[in-house]
Amino acid sequence: MKEYTFSDLQNIVKTLRGENGCPWDQVQTHQSLERCMIEEAYEAVEGIHLYAETGDGENLCEELGDVLLQVIFHSQLAEEEGIFNLDDVIYGICEKMIHRHPHVFCEGQAKTELPNWDEMKKEEKRGKRDRRSELEAVPRAFPALIRAEKVQKKLEKGDYCQSESLDEICKEAENRLKTLGEGNSISGKRAEEEIGELLYQICRIADHYDVHPEEALAAAVDSRIWQFSSKAKQE
Repeated sequence: MKEYTFSDLQNIVKTLRGENGCPWDQVQTHQSLERCMIEEAYEAVEGIHLYAETGDGENLCEELGDVLLQVIFHSQLAEEEGIFNLDDVIYGICEKMIHRHPHVFCEGQAKTELPNWDEMKKEEKRGKRDRRSELEAVPRAFPALIRAEKVQKKLEKGDYCQSESLDEICKEAENRLKTLGEGNSISGKRAEEEIGELLYQICRIADHYDVHPEEALAAAVDSRIWQFSSKAKQE
């Protein structure tokens, strides 16, 4: 069986993008590949689930390859645009990992002394051109429940005056439910706003119990699928 290296994959992508390459690959941009990046990441996570369930890592191996392809493809596009290349990507992540693990890589640092991750991240941001606030920097591409969870974590750690108790948060959620219970008396747009606010309050409740809302909802969906699939099979 032929063996391929990391360099072979780089050269394959360069060939696909080259003058005699593939018409589809030649016209791709960072923006056109956004959905591919998201989908491949999700498929890799599904590969993790399959491995946990079956002990067979074949699917995970394949999906990680697809994620790696996305990284190399975007790096190739960036190199063509003159902004950075794959070596810069590798250098950047190596620097970040070493900087964030002084208890592992720095001599004299106590191995049991874990660093302050939040302070390290802030230090890394200093001097960079990204002037977005901590909240604005939470990726909009995240699924909404994950984004809400990330924002809530930052609000908790920052000086944002969020002092409501769990009881107050639950009452807020209850008020949103009452409004939605009015049925046809509210407009579709108002219903959308109320549901959005309700979901956000649910995320705050989940945070209180140290529950990941995305994972909790996924488990509930799985439960419904199992419940109704089992019922259908019995019938």
